Amino acid sequence: MKKHWQFYGLVALPLLYIAVFKYVPMFGVLIAFKEYNVVQGLFGSPWVGLKYFRQFFETPFFWQYIRNTLGITLYGLLVGFPAPILLALALNEIRHGLFKKSVQLVTYAPYFISTVIMVSILIVNLSPHVGLLANVMKAFGLEPVDFMGKPELFKSIYVWSDVWQYTGYGAIIYIAALAGVNPDLYEAAKVDGASRLQKIVHIDIPSLVPVTVILLILNLGHVMSLGFEKIYLMQNPLNQSTSEVISTYVYKVGLLGANFSFSAAIGLFNSVVNFILLLVVNAVAKKVSSTSLW
Repeated sequence: MKKHWQFYGLVALPLLYIAVFKYVPMFGVLIAFKEYNVVQGLFGSPWVGLKYFRQFFETPFFWQYIRNTLGITLYGLLVGFPAPILLALALNEIRHGLFKKSVQLVTYAPYFISTVIMVSILIVNLSPHVGLLANVMKAFGLEPVDFMGKPELFKSIYVWSDVWQYTGYGAIIYIAALAGVNPDLYEAAKVDGASRLQKIVHIDIPSLVPVTVILLILNLGHVMSLGFEKIYLMQNPLNQSTSEVISTYVYKVGLLGANFSFSAAIGLFNSVVNFILLLVVNAVAKKVSSTSLW
């Protein structure tokens, strides 16, 4: 350690960050089992056991919130997970340097748009009065549609806007994996007369399998942890039947209502479900392939 103290110094700050902001707050999970009162504090508040878990499970719209959360997450995973892979494979086949860099720039740029700006773009462009789509529909003699007000369209708007925003940035790790493929494999395939499609199927895709499996496991470990900000900003009274998810419900009932024990109980429930899914998916991946998290 004395000889390589510089390396330990580099690791010290990240470890300190994880300890302070990840492990120390775990004591706060006790709030989920207590009638938390700010005056009495964490340890002075009375113990109530599973009261808030039962309260959440007995909520009239419990299954609707679960269904909406899983529906949006799985829809996003089904559409959004393969998109960066396809983009990386396509970019890997482009030989014109300037065009390739231009495509990368255009696809990466949306990632740096903030959530508030992103939702504002959606609201303005999908507005039935001044929106781009409304003007196009009027030009063709069609009646404008209030896309943001239709509950059945909410999931698609949310997911496909995410695909547009994050696909370019998500492709970076796959492009890096493709850059590490042994060029001799491509030369051998060329000698054997393999087409571009055959090279992709037999060289590129197998090279991406380890990275893909790891990222898939990690993504499935966040099935219940759907992002709060974007959904909350996209919500309105017309689409609330499909846009109300666990995170927005926790914010409204738990945080705005200062019911911290209730919100902590729901958060712990989400974490336990995600943890179980992570274990199951990792075990399946380990059995099916040689790649897993551990």
